[in-house]
Amino acid sequence: MQYISRLFKTSLPDYDAGERRAIERLVLEYLTGWNYTELILRKQEILSDKLHAEAERIIGRLQHDEPIQYILGQADFCGLSFAVNSHVLIPRPETEELVAWVSSICKPGLSVLDIGTGSGCIPVCLKRQHPGWHISALDISEEALATARHNAEKHQTDIDFFLYDILRGPSGHLPVWDIIVSNPPYVCESEKQGMEKHVLEHEPHKALFVPDSDPLRFYKAIAAFAGKHQQPDGLLFLEINRAYGNEVEHLLRDTGFRQVERRHDMYGNERMICASGNKK
Repeated sequence: MQYISRLFKTSLPDYDAGERRAIERLVLEYLTGWNYTELILRKQEILSDKLHAEAERIIGRLQHDEPIQYILGQADFCGLSFAVNSHVLIPRPETEELVAWVSSICKPGLSVLDIGTGSGCIPVCLKRQHPGWHISALDISEEALATARHNAEKHQTDIDFFLYDILRGPSGHLPVWDIIVSNPPYVCESEKQGMEKHVLEHEPHKALFVPDSDPLRFYKAIAAFAGKHQQPDGLLFLEINRAYGNEVEHLLRDTGFRQVERRHDMYGNERMICASGNKK
């Protein structure tokens, strides 16, 4: 294990010490099946040649800027482990705060829709926290939905997944929901230059980016969809680009939502918005 630690230190010079330690821990937990406490207590044990070779293989992929979550095929979110791959975004800690906000609505039997579900992390966590809620989720990608269904089965949650393009799909013959939640694409193309290579080269661009000429593209579509498929007193929760909080709020008010609240994430960025009372 000490050899593996040295290997991480010498082979990943572009990572700071904290990142290397976090990745090393994830890899060792993955390779050994030990938890963090066991890793500390058993750090003097000699690992097999096979595990050393696997660690070297993982480091080789890290050197090509592949995210560790895709390499290991899993990512943590809200205390659960989710299968992830190149068809879905890696869940972010900020989105956990959005889930917590939605979950704070402690009413039984609510119906909830997640738009652009990706790995299914949002609906799965909400269902685990509120087993009595009726939860649906949609995505434009069949591959993403396959991943989301796998995660729902893994965590024994009953969720209705369906294929739907929020930008183009007809809105007829769908139910209405009490809560609609979404973490849609909101990163402008011009923001690419400030992003890390492991995001740009490996995560699905269609789940990340919008054109600079139409940064609110998905919020317009979601607001219009909510106008037809949300209860009059329903709630709409959205993750947003920190640069467009005012614009998203004005859009929602112009669409007919009477009450709008914006919140900051753990890093102090304006990241979430909730709207209610859409006029029919």
